[in-house]
This record gives sequence, C-alpha cells and structure tokens, in this order.
Amino acid sequence: MNNFQKGLFDKIQQKSNINADDVYKVADSVKHADFSDEKTVRKLVRHLSKLANKPISKEKEDKIVESIVKNDMPMDMNSLNKIFKK
Repeated sequence: MNNFQKGLFDKIQQKSNINADDVYKVADSVKHADFSDEKTVRKLVRHLSKLANKPISKEKEDKIVESIVKNDMPMDMNSLNKIFKK
C-alpha cells in the first residue's frame, strides 16, 4: 500500500470508526462488482453502514444507492460529506 492509500484509509478510519483492514477487505471484495445493479449497491451501503455502526435512514440509503447506480456520485470529499451528513 502506498502512502496515499495509507493516508486515505487512515482518514476513513478516523472519520468512520471503521478499521482500515475492514475498509481494504470491502474495497477488495467489490473490485469487480456491478455498481449499476441496485441490489449489489444497496447490499454494500448496508454493509458499510453496519461496519461503521452508523445506521442510515431508508431515504438516505435510497439517495446514496440511486446516486451510485446512476453514476452520479460526486468524487470530491466536500460533496461526499454533504451527502452523508444530510
């Protein structure tokens, strides 16, 4: 793992309380996932919510899933933070 990846995983761990190893395992498990498939994306969102011990509302889950499936997910951290804090 390069320094950028390590820094990213460290930041995720600080913000979400998810162990960096768990994040890496999830990332590795979805390398070939079909992100246009709603069931796959919904399962991933629920899994990450459970790992972080941060339940999300059905409405927020729907919004996240829809954004990912439609490939309309922002890629900058500020925009992502706004989605997850709503």
